Amino acid sequence: MRVVVAMSGGVDSSVAAALLVEQGHDVIGLSMQLYDASTREGGERAFGSCCSLDDLHDARRVASAVGIPHYIVNFEQRFQEQVVSDFVREYTNGRTPLPCTHCNSDLKFAALVDRAQGFGADAVATGHYARVERDRHDGRYVLRRGADAAKDQSYFLFSLTQAQLGRALFPVGDRTKDEVREYARARRLPVADKPDSQEICFIPDHDYASFVSQASPGADRGGAIVDESGHVLGRHDGVHRFTVGQRKGLGLSAGQPLYVLALHPAAREVVVGARQSLERTHLTASGVNWMTGPPAGPLAVRAQIRHRHQPAAALVRPLGDNRAEVMFETPQVAVTPGQAVVLYEGDVVVGGGWID
Repeated sequence: MRVVVAMSGGVDSSVAAALLVEQGHDVIGLSMQLYDASTREGGERAFGSCCSLDDLHDARRVASAVGIPHYIVNFEQRFQEQVVSDFVREYTNGRTPLPCTHCNSDLKFAALVDRAQGFGADAVATGHYARVERDRHDGRYVLRRGADAAKDQSYFLFSLTQAQLGRALFPVGDRTKDEVREYARARRLPVADKPDSQEICFIPDHDYASFVSQASPGADRGGAIVDESGHVLGRHDGVHRFTVGQRKGLGLSAGQPLYVLALHPAAREVVVGARQSLERTHLTASGVNWMTGPPAGPLAVRAQIRHRHQPAAALVRPLGDNRAEVMFETPQVAVTPGQAVVLYEGDVVVGGGWID
C-alpha cells in the first residue's frame, strides 16, 4: 500500500515512517512549510521554534535514513487563514482558541488527503498517539485513545470525518513514548533523542499576548477588571491577555485569590471572583462532530474540556444544528469558551465540539 507520511522532523512522525517502511509499504514523506521561518531585524523570531527550517532538515535526514522520497509542501497561506487568523480572532473575541485541533484536522488531514490522491496513495499517516479501527458490525471507523495515556492525542482529533478516518494511519498509537524512542535509537534515526516541542508552533517564547497584539493592533484596548457585582477592582490592557480560570498576572491585591470568571470583549471587561465561582455543571458546544453518529437521545459519556483535564462523568444531549449540551455529574472548574469538549465512551471518541 502506498502511504503518505506527514513528517514534522520529530521522533514520533519519524518512527511512524520507519515502521511503515518496515511493514513493507510504499512510503512517501511530506513535510509542511507552514510559515516564513526567517527572523526579523535584530534576530528576533517572528514565529515559534517548532516546524522550523531545522525541523524540515531533520525530516529530510530521517527520510534519507529510512530510504523514502521526501517532499516539502508550502501551506503558508492556508495555515495563516485557517489557524493563525482564527487564533487571533478568537482571543480578541474573548475566547481561548485551540490551534492544534484546527491545524491537525482542518488543515493537515484535509490537505494531506488531497495531496495523497495526487501521489496515488491509499492512506495518510501521522505520528499522533491515537488509534483508528473499523467496527466489525456497522463498518464505521472508530477513533480510540493512544496506548500511552500520558501522550494520548485523540483529544485533538475529534473533528476528523469518517472519510478522513478511513484513510488515517497512526503507526505509533499502540506504543508508549519510551518504546518509540527505543525503536528510534535501535534504527539509529537522527532524531531519536530530539526533545518534544512544548509550545504552540507559531508563538515565539510562549508570548501569545504579544503575538495577538502585533497581529491585531486594535486588541490593545484597555478596560476594567470588575468583580461579580460589577465593582471596578483594576484596569487591564486588553481582554486577549486573559483566559477563563487564570489566576496569575491580574495585577490585583485582594484578601483571597481571584480568578478570571468571564471575558466581555464588547464592554472590554474582565470579570474576576473566587475559585468556587468558576464551577459549572453544564456547557453548550457548537460545531459538534459525532464520530460514531449522533445519539438518538441523552448519552452517558466522560467529557474532557482541556487537553490535561481528567474526563468527567456527564450526560450529553444533541440540540440540533451541530450543537450539544453537556451536563456534568459534579461541577467542573474553568469551562472555557473556545476550547474543545471531547466525549468518550471508554477509550472511544464519541464526538466533540467547541465550548460556547
